[in-house]
Amino acid sequence: MLPTTDQALACLRVCQMLSNLYKDIRLFRFDDKTGQVYILAGDEVQVIVFSNGIWDFVNEPEL
Repeated sequence: MLPTTDQALACLRVCQMLSNLYKDIRLFRFDDKTGQVYILAGDEVQVIVFSNGIWDFVNEPEL
């Protein structure tokens, strides 16, 4: 399983937003079993990007 185009574009947008907030991208992982991308930024920001390009916080961080 590979990331979708929508998912790849969403990942780029999310990483750019996190970078603009001076958050280090600590982990970027594509899970080929679920088809989801997991992004860990800093110590507290966790994001899941679904195959349709929709993303959501795993936890609600204070940015």
